[in-house]
Amino acid sequence: MPGGAGERIFGRNAVYEVLRADRRRVSAIEVAEGAEVRGALKRLLDLAAQRQVRVRRVPRQDLDRQSDSHQGVAASVEAYPYVTADEILVHASQCGEPPFLLVLDLIQNPQNLGTLLRSAEAVGVHGVLLAEHRAVGITPAVVSSSAGACEHLCVARGNLAQAMRALREAGVWLVGLEAGPESRPLDQVDLRGPLALVVGNEGEGMRRLVRESCDVLAGLPMRGRVDSLNAAVAGSLALYAAWAARGYAGRRLAAPGVGYIDGGVESC
Repeated sequence: MPGGAGERIFGRNAVYEVLRADRRRVSAIEVAEGAEVRGALKRLLDLAAQRQVRVRRVPRQDLDRQSDSHQGVAASVEAYPYVTADEILVHASQCGEPPFLLVLDLIQNPQNLGTLLRSAEAVGVHGVLLAEHRAVGITPAVVSSSAGACEHLCVARGNLAQAMRALREAGVWLVGLEAGPESRPLDQVDLRGPLALVVGNEGEGMRRLVRESCDVLAGLPMRGRVDSLNAAVAGSLALYAAWAARGYAGRRLAAPGVGYIDGGVESC
């Protein structure tokens, strides 16, 4: 497939958002025979027609052999288009807003990454930094678990400690999420200016160099007896706290589970 190694994306929301973001070429879409063309599927096929993407019907069993959650739809697409950390800062500048980034240190579970990316897109982060090694990237499973939100995000991969030093030099405040004696309550940390929230690995938290690269460590206040939160939940709560501190810039209301109305890396 031109433009890089191809991937297979499954699920109606995921395929629709790949089409709508229009950042990577979709060479073909397959729809299960017998699937009714209405609702989300009609919306998807209408957009495929606008994009002049070939659509063909296939036996549902063909899709069953490839995915347990295909929802009757699959697409063959180009590889995910990563960007650089510098491009994320340029994007924030073009939006006329102080940079708002999410830094993820060795997140390894595709579901957790998908949840974090969906939350990041929902609150309008300008970009996400992922570790280059020993961490999940934007795989087809992550596209599905993020409901296609990753297609509207600027995502970079690389050495996080180096990238964080560059962000600090650019005036970005690095806030690491971690519960501990050195951590301050998140509501006592200024989250309004140029900001990067740093979330660590699901089991071990942030690596030493990543932790030492943070300007401040912050923890989420808790009241119950359980002493920790899932990394995706903690990161999502912190993202919303930061967005609240920033005045809910660009907000609109959406019900849980409702598809995206606006989006795309060009919007702010």
